[in-house]
Amino acid sequence: MQRVIYDIGSNNGDDIPYYLMKADKVVAVEANPELSDYIKQKYSQEINDERLVVENCAVTDRENMGEVDFYTYSSQPHLHVFGQFPPPPQDKLNEFTKIKVLSKSITGLVNEHGYPHYMKIDVNENYEVPLLKSLFSSGIRPKFISSESHTMDVFLTLVREGQYRFFKMVDCSTISEIYKDHLIGLYNRDTKVKYSFPHHSAGPFENDINGEWMNTDDLFKHILMYGTGWKDIHATNL
Repeated sequence: MQRVIYDIGSNNGDDIPYYLMKADKVVAVEANPELSDYIKQKYSQEINDERLVVENCAVTDRENMGEVDFYTYSSQPHLHVFGQFPPPPQDKLNEFTKIKVLSKSITGLVNEHGYPHYMKIDVNENYEVPLLKSLFSSGIRPKFISSESHTMDVFLTLVREGQYRFFKMVDCSTISEIYKDHLIGLYNRDTKVKYSFPHHSAGPFENDINGEWMNTDDLFKHILMYGTGWKDIHATNL
């Protein structure tokens, strides 16, 4: 069976080189067509080798939504354009540009490309929870999963509906400093190499993350002490 990694919310593809070292196939999903085209051009060889699939679509928690409105954050530099589906708050709409994109459900992507060994979800701070719930209600529970956690709801969903029991938390603002020249394990090879994670990347997953896995109570206490925000919760049942 192929080891498949899903990069849900790929942005400019900063995470792809790392994921390619950790799997047989990477599925990169990015709704913004400019960024999707950039990824396709940059990783054309990996696409030709069928090690990378690029899906230019908005990821939804429901099936058959067809073409949807996607909102790109107008003031961001070209290669790090923040975007979102569903719409931003009404008082923030003037900061975004609305475009039409195709959509695919998160469960439909899994059915099409294979069961995930690891899935990174980083789409919008208000939409990760519905995507997680859609996965779990369909019985899809990747061995490893991570989600940006701006609220406690992400943690509660991973525990209650995902039934995960072991966790790590990554502060995304410090990734490029803490994980510079970091030793990572390679897939299907009994060796490690040094790898430096870019500032805007999601950083490492699995046992490439520093520290021990926390149980549910320990992570709850960690969140109460340090809060949520631009941080990713990683979950597994080992």
